[in-house]
Amino acid sequence: MSALLQAELLKLRTTRTFVALVAAALALSLLVVVLVSILADEFNDNDVRNLFTADFTGLFIVLLGVIGMAGEWRHRTITSTVLAAPDRIRLLAAKMLSYAAAGALLSLIVTLTIMLVGTVILSLRDKETADLADLVDVLWRNLLVAALVGALGVGIGAVVRNQVAAIIGVLFAAFVLEPTLLGLAPDYGRFGPTQGAPSGIIQVAGFDGEDTENLLAPGVAVLVMLGWIGAFFAAAAARLRGGDLV
Repeated sequence: MSALLQAELLKLRTTRTFVALVAAALALSLLVVVLVSILADEFNDNDVRNLFTADFTGLFIVLLGVIGMAGEWRHRTITSTVLAAPDRIRLLAAKMLSYAAAGALLSLIVTLTIMLVGTVILSLRDKETADLADLVDVLWRNLLVAALVGALGVGIGAVVRNQVAAIIGVLFAAFVLEPTLLGLAPDYGRFGPTQGAPSGIIQVAGFDGEDTENLLAPGVAVLVMLGWIGAFFAAAAARLRGGDLV
């Protein structure tokens, strides 16, 4: 497993897509934090904490997981990949772990950067800043969400296999389906894998002062995410075992 994991990590970090998505996640996160830090008039402790949850790593790493896994079929490299690693289930597990690790690392870079930049700007404006305990709390939550959705993206890509369809499905769920459910039926929407459960882990419902009473408790949200990952892993494993690779 360790050799497989190292191979997948090497493949991941040497692709141009990874570099582009890292840059995009960092740029978008910085843009939001800089604009809010400069333009907002009033800040309290909770506002600052919410500001530093503006880590867009989750969105980009789930897409990267989808692209990386479904791309094996799009570019017809899955056969050679399996020939190099005949145990298909171990290969799937290694891919999930590698994208989870990549998500956590990317989130670490992005979160620390936006915390530094945001704190400097707020300090220069004599506004409220977060204490160390709040910063650490936000950091581990951001890292955990990024790791979980990275693994989820691989599972989605392995089940759907059509890269375009998988990407559209993830974007639709993240920006249309789950926000709608969270607004109209929060008892159901909070269990979603792209917005609902991750929001429960982070414990922030938005930047508009909305409270978190409709969100899952962090521990429950983690279990829900693991359930989604496990379901996609099982479905992907069944497809890998039961049919041709092309």
